Order: sequence, then C-alpha cells, then structure tokens
Amino acid sequence: MYNWSVDEKKFKKEDPEGYKIWRLEQMINWGLGGEKLNEKLVRKYWGKLFLDPETKRFLEFLLWPKKKFLP
Repeated sequence: MYNWSVDEKKFKKEDPEGYKIWRLEQMINWGLGGEKLNEKLVRKYWGKLFLDPETKRFLEFLLWPKKKFLP
C-alpha cells in the first residue's frame, strides 16, 4: 500500500497506535495492495475504526458470525 499524502515514517514514530488504526482503515477502505489484513488487529481496534457502514457490517459478519441453534 502506498500513501502519498502522509509521512508514514513520522506518523509511525510519533503515534504508533494511531498509525496502526489509520493503516487498517486505509487497507480496508482503499485496498490491501497485495498484503493481508491482520485479523487480531482488526478485532482489537474494531471500536476505533472509521469505516463505511456497509463494509463494517460485512466485516462484522465475517469476524463474528451468528451461531444458529438447532430446534
């Protein structure tokens, strides 16, 4: 993933947690660029991620599927 509008080295050094959240949002919203999402990080920062509502619903469905109970 390449981002031309942000100095990633400076951002990562000054605010490591904010950088992780920003990077996850960028990867989800704009494409992975050949990388894979880290499921543990997505789960950890779920409440802090700013995502499109439909994308968020879909990821929620994948990460926390509802269990069906047999009658």
